[in-house]
Amino acid sequence: MDSSVRLELYRMMRLIRIYEESILREYHADKKPSFDIAKGQIPGEMHLSTGQEPVATGFCAHLRRDDAITGPHRPHGWALGKHVDINKMTAEIFGRIAGLCRGRGGHMHLFDKETHFSCSGIIAEGLPTALGIAMAFKRQGSDAVAVAVTGDGAANQGAFHESLNLAALWKLPVVFVVEDNGWGVSVSKAESTCIASNADRAVAYGMPGVLVKDNAVEAVYAAAGEAIERARTGGGPTLIEVETLRLWGHFEGDPQLYRPDLDSVASHDPIPTYERELRDALVLTDDIVSQTTAWAVERVESAIAFAKNSPAPDPVTARDYQFA
Repeated sequence: MDSSVRLELYRMMRLIRIYEESILREYHADKKPSFDIAKGQIPGEMHLSTGQEPVATGFCAHLRRDDAITGPHRPHGWALGKHVDINKMTAEIFGRIAGLCRGRGGHMHLFDKETHFSCSGIIAEGLPTALGIAMAFKRQGSDAVAVAVTGDGAANQGAFHESLNLAALWKLPVVFVVEDNGWGVSVSKAESTCIASNADRAVAYGMPGVLVKDNAVEAVYAAAGEAIERARTGGGPTLIEVETLRLWGHFEGDPQLYRPDLDSVASHDPIPTYERELRDALVLTDDIVSQTTAWAVERVESAIAFAKNSPAPDPVTARDYQFA
């Protein structure tokens, strides 16, 4: 792989990580010593994707602006990878009127028509939505592609199987992505799923199924590139499962008492792993690490400042923008 591509993958992973760490800081800043999710400068629950950066990074590196993503309830990395406006995205997370949805959606319901990005807190909701987008692309004669992202827990939902069946039947330009972090909230995959890999389910729907192991960004990049090109050229859908890692809890405040792997989980962090790989290949230096960190921190802190300086919605507008 070209060194410039490897460095771009590294830069995006670092940006996502620094963004999540900064949102974590701001989320907890005014919720101490009590924890009340309804209060604070960032209201509501918070689901962060730390440890899962290779998945969004590897896929988004292949996507064009006119391609679409229907994201999961851990959406920040996918939104950043799709180049959603970081200022508007952050303002939305803070519930401010400068946000993507004027502060009404919050962090699990980001929507950006400019980059064809959406996400939902409803498990597996984005899969049938992606089919509609893919069908529209096909009928318009476009070669754009829809990417539907969900977790391993959602692969047991009816919407998952219905969507794979219809996508294969109609040969739609869609790629299904399962982020397998091993946990459906607090239930392990081994206790909820009858097969080792959800990628094996693809054969039942007549589409390729690919398992990417070890949370490796370059392996994700390779698998994603092949699947997206297949969809773009009329070859139909692909199912890809990536064995990834949830470093933190299901939600902020989750003590994770159900996890037996907590003592060792940090040693599998994909970013230090990739840094070592790039250093060994003489692609990454201390200067590049410092420059990348400074670039990411500046972007993130500027976006947070933008969000904080945007006013909250006026309560009298609560019923605005409703369809019914």
